[in-house]
Amino acid sequence: MNDTVDKLVIFLAKRDGIDKLVKTFQYVSKLLHWHVEVTRPDIARRAKQWEVASGLSRKAFRTGRFLTGFNAIRRNPGSTSAFQLLSILANAGEMVYFFFDHFLWLSRIGVLDGTLARKMSFVSAFGESFGYIFFIIIDFLLIREGLKEERKIAEKSEDEKGRVEKIRGERVMRLMGVAANVADLVIGVAEIEPNPFCNHAVTLGISGLVSAWAGWYRNWAS
Repeated sequence: MNDTVDKLVIFLAKRDGIDKLVKTFQYVSKLLHWHVEVTRPDIARRAKQWEVASGLSRKAFRTGRFLTGFNAIRRNPGSTSAFQLLSILANAGEMVYFFFDHFLWLSRIGVLDGTLARKMSFVSAFGESFGYIFFIIIDFLLIREGLKEERKIAEKSEDEKGRVEKIRGERVMRLMGVAANVADLVIGVAEIEPNPFCNHAVTLGISGLVSAWAGWYRNWAS
């Protein structure tokens, strides 16, 4: 019990930990709104308010987050390694996403002209989707390298169980990352090119929860 409480405290002390918790609220309320929209309009209205409030609070909490991507790019100037190039492209997309998300948030709360919201949402979602494609590629490449290394260890020695367990643990984390990025990519596509599948409340709700809970797992375990 004490160990769980300690992990919860550490989880909620992280910016990403809080973000995943509030993201869970956001997409649970979206699914709730869809489920009771016709039968219980009063509850549906409250669920919608909860969803909007959660989404806006996440945007406020992510203020300055674009600097993470900028810092990652700054550390790899003129890189030639394939992984470094992919990392630059991924972080550039994420930087665009978080940077323009500031203006989207300000336009939605009325500080900037509300007509900017649609444009800022498109640019932010485009950067997000662009970055996630390269993050997914990186994770798959690293998973493949991990599998190769695991096979080499198995062929040479049976005594390096700790190393094999570490590789497998990293693989689980990367698979969680892929799940989160694919789910967020679906949400980004829904904003860039609205369509009946991606924009359906159930698709968005499930995608949001997959992203939130995969991120929750990664932050909790670390």
